[in-house]
Amino acid sequence: MTREVVVRDLTLGGDNPLALIAGPCVIESEQSCLALAKELKNITRELGVPFIFKASYDKANRTSHESYRGPGLRAGLSILARVRAELDLAILSDVHEVAQVGPAAEVLDVLQVPAYLSRQTDLILEVARTGKPVNIKKGQFLSPWELEHVISKAVSVGNYNVLVTERGTCFGYNNLVADMRALPILRAFGQPVFFDATHTLQLPGAGEGASGGERGFIPYLARAAVAAGVDGLFIEVHPDPDRALSDGPNSLALAELSSLLRQVNGIDQLVKGETR
Repeated sequence: MTREVVVRDLTLGGDNPLALIAGPCVIESEQSCLALAKELKNITRELGVPFIFKASYDKANRTSHESYRGPGLRAGLSILARVRAELDLAILSDVHEVAQVGPAAEVLDVLQVPAYLSRQTDLILEVARTGKPVNIKKGQFLSPWELEHVISKAVSVGNYNVLVTERGTCFGYNNLVADMRALPILRAFGQPVFFDATHTLQLPGAGEGASGGERGFIPYLARAAVAAGVDGLFIEVHPDPDRALSDGPNSLALAELSSLLRQVNGIDQLVKGETR
């Protein structure tokens, strides 16, 4: 069993129900962000799923410099602050530089260290020093057992409110593989573990100046990960993935979320030995 991490009024990990981190890859506009967050809140509230809304204010690691990156730090945080206040939701976004940590911590409930930056010691320490819950995404280039050293960086400053998210491992060029053995390995370090069922299906750089993806496999990996035992799922959701400005090929359509959550909730209850 993993330790419990409290995010606002949510308790994650331990023997608590399966949680969800979900939202669009990137903030496309203020209105679309608010509308999607409201829909996600309604779905998760109906199903009793603990929910954290995620959206990036800046996608700093796009394949091409011409790709859409988002509204930027200040404008993006302003939008996320409005979502947080108007919908009373816990909010997560990723930070890419030490200079972003202070402003981000004023708004976000969870600060995320992106996978590509999961070995950046200064960034991890600065994020952890805020005392806010931290979500560390495992780099595609790291083995699961290497995350123990990454976690130790965060807790070295006294912050034990650390989540870990598995998002696949590099498998040759432009491909990732999900190794379900990674999930119990990561959980053995004692922190709540989430499985990113969407980025794991990304095909990095496989498109024309963009990443591809295989979103049709999202339900299969999500169900497998919950059966293997995780504390939550991380899912990028979009009303129309074909028109998403970032990561559409590996995003779940909003219309498919409720059905998937019902399935994984049932699996989670079986794994935990519950009958409710």
